Amino acid sequence: MKVHEQHKKKGPDIVNLALVIVSTSKFNELKEKESSSDKTIPLVQQILGQNPRVFLTYSEIVSDSQVQIVEMLERLLSDSSLHAIVFSGGTGLTPKDVTYEAIQPLLEKTIDGFGELFRYLSYKDIGTSAMLSRAIAGKIKNKAVFLLPGSPNAVKLALNEIILPEIKHMIYMINKKE
Repeated sequence: MKVHEQHKKKGPDIVNLALVIVSTSKFNELKEKESSSDKTIPLVQQILGQNPRVFLTYSEIVSDSQVQIVEMLERLLSDSSLHAIVFSGGTGLTPKDVTYEAIQPLLEKTIDGFGELFRYLSYKDIGTSAMLSRAIAGKIKNKAVFLLPGSPNAVKLALNEIILPEIKHMIYMINKKE
């Protein structure tokens, strides 16, 4: 058995994931007590429903605000039951896209290959527009943190092709005692 396969086997039996949607319009819908137009949370629930041992244990919608994003991150980092946090939205180039600016400086280690691989796979799907994404992953404390575009298709691609196949390996490596 290869080393990376051994690491996957040594990862946690169950992985608990948090999903944060960063969208001012969807946040305002909730504030106004309207039904949410968010399609990402139900999609992630569906995807994880087909993946035994990986659970969406928390989901929330926040505004495109660096303060709200960092406050949410800090709250999730203090939850000892969580292994990974996914932020969807705010990784683009518009002035309101601030998820990257809020979280990237807090990453203790970056997983550079994540963003590279995500953009490569996106390129195969959407062409050169993929280069506009500032998708990134890394670790903070004992958790894997992923920043993804606000598109349900982007989240589906990242989960199915990158995160789910490697999450146990990542968590094992992040928490490895040496």
